[in-house]
Amino acid sequence: MSRLGISPIIPTVASFLLAALWSMSVFAGWGLEAFCGESPSVCSRRLATVSTVSGLFAAVAASFTLAAWLIPAARYDQRLFGRLMGTGVVAWIAAEGVLFLGGMLAK
Repeated sequence: MSRLGISPIIPTVASFLLAALWSMSVFAGWGLEAFCGESPSVCSRRLATVSTVSGLFAAVAASFTLAAWLIPAARYDQRLFGRLMGTGVVAWIAAEGVLFLGGMLAK
């Protein structure tokens, strides 16, 4: 019985793309532009708080993604690698979701 698996590059690229989107939204001002628009004073303070909460999820996501590649046991065990990368991708999605929902509420 042959088992079809996905390449480890696919979840890694997904993690990097979600990390880039989150970073640009938080650090490059994409979030301010998208959610605050014309009244950035009060909204920017609220969005800073939301970004901090979202940053906790992003830190977890980055930790799991790095652990998947740096822990030797994960590199040799495909199931452990998949669990770590899967958790990392889910945490990136949660970070993006918190940022989006918080940005909508910050308006």
